[in-house]
Amino acid sequence: MGTISRRGFLAGAAGVLAWGSASWSTARGATMTAKLDVERFIEDLERANGESEPQAAVDAVLARTVSDPAAVLAGLGEPGVAGLHTIHHSPELTVLNVVWAPLMLLMPHNHEMWASIAIYTGREDNILWQRKGAVVEAIGARSLSEKEVFALPEDAIHSVTNPIRRLTGAIHVYGGDFFEVEGRSEWDPDTLSERALDLGAAQDRFRDASERFESSR
Repeated sequence: MGTISRRGFLAGAAGVLAWGSASWSTARGATMTAKLDVERFIEDLERANGESEPQAAVDAVLARTVSDPAAVLAGLGEPGVAGLHTIHHSPELTVLNVVWAPLMLLMPHNHEMWASIAIYTGREDNILWQRKGAVVEAIGARSLSEKEVFALPEDAIHSVTNPIRRLTGAIHVYGGDFFEVEGRSEWDPDTLSERALDLGAAQDRFRDASERFESSR
């Protein structure tokens, strides 16, 4: 059997150390660059939506998810264009990646289904309203920051503002088909009078806000 020289032994040891260091670095990097598995996320939400208290179960999934905003950003991408970006859409559940342009405002509106909001970057300020005769009046507010989850009941009326000068990203989950439900209303921002919700016009507001933001860069 041949002998190993001191130089050969040290070279081999150095190789082992280098391999171990690279392996540790990769493992550490994998932890630091965790990425939301969107498919599994949707599966978790669908399973939660089948529970006896679906909104509470969905909120738990959302809270767990946005507790790591960096992973959500890695999975969904950095917000780039304001809009209602569909992640999942079915008769039982709609999941949107809602990106708000800076200082954007969406007038009071309802959903006719429960909705839960989870912020993964930026801020979203909600004003809560209730009907008072032919108009609505403000009854409360909730300012949402990164990692926070906010549940709206089926009869909620709210308006939304992005109060900061950068894009806000939020996951909105609805307990039904967001795009097909009938009977929704919105309230004029000047008169607070009720009218039928025009979803197409709402999507246009996102597009216009996005274009203004892009032109200001």
